[in-house]
Amino acid sequence: MPNSTAAPDTAAWQVRSTPEVLRPWLAGVRTVSFAEPPEEAFVHLPDAVTKVVLRVTADGRRDVLAVGPRVRASYHEGKSRISCVELRLAPGTARPLLGVPAAGLVGRVARLDDLPGGAGRRLAREMHRLEPRDALPHLTEVLPGLLSDAVDPDRTALLRAGVAALSVRLDRAPAQVREVARELAVSERQLRNLFAEGVGVSPKHYARIDRVRTVVTRAGSARWSELAVATGYFDQSHMTSDFRALMGVPPRSYVTGRLPAVTPCQVGPRA
Repeated sequence: MPNSTAAPDTAAWQVRSTPEVLRPWLAGVRTVSFAEPPEEAFVHLPDAVTKVVLRVTADGRRDVLAVGPRVRASYHEGKSRISCVELRLAPGTARPLLGVPAAGLVGRVARLDDLPGGAGRRLAREMHRLEPRDALPHLTEVLPGLLSDAVDPDRTALLRAGVAALSVRLDRAPAQVREVARELAVSERQLRNLFAEGVGVSPKHYARIDRVRTVVTRAGSARWSELAVATGYFDQSHMTSDFRALMGVPPRSYVTGRLPAVTPCQVGPRA
């Protein structure tokens, strides 16, 4: 993992336990509160997940934001006096909850009130006056009702089976896209369409992001060549090339903190 000059995007976040009733809709919940800017560079890892973020700034301003999938890492300076709760949406939840496919949010941060249709505005109304610490108990009561009639269970189950098969696990490397399509009895084109709507990126790009994130979390636990094999790469050079493309630096440089120049951290749209 990086040294003190760089912390991954999970470093300042506290992972919250997701209530059982919300697990069909949420892949995870995290909170953060900065009294002062962190000394380390703040790293946003590539992330094939759409998120809803309730943000409260130092002057009391509140925003409920949709944060789309991020296909490359970015490095920032932290901001002071900001608190957030981040809801990581499960695959297939973006359109039912926000009214837009995940592909329409890639690389974007948008206020829920600005999204087309009424779904995002309904969720924004539920969250806007909450404190970040109070969001999870409230959503436990209201979120299942917002989604229960909007999700296609068969399509969602198919998508999530594809996501699971393409993800790195401790006991196996991820499957190839063509193998996953064959196992799920769909064409590769159908699989791409499922991922575009429900995840935001193609199956191949999802697998790349998941592998690179796994390399970040497992760095130092094994030799680079062993880590490459364990995460599904042909060899170490392929892993290094993919890591550099998504992270901006090769794995060794990331681990030792030799990172690209940071920019001011912007959690959401400017005022």
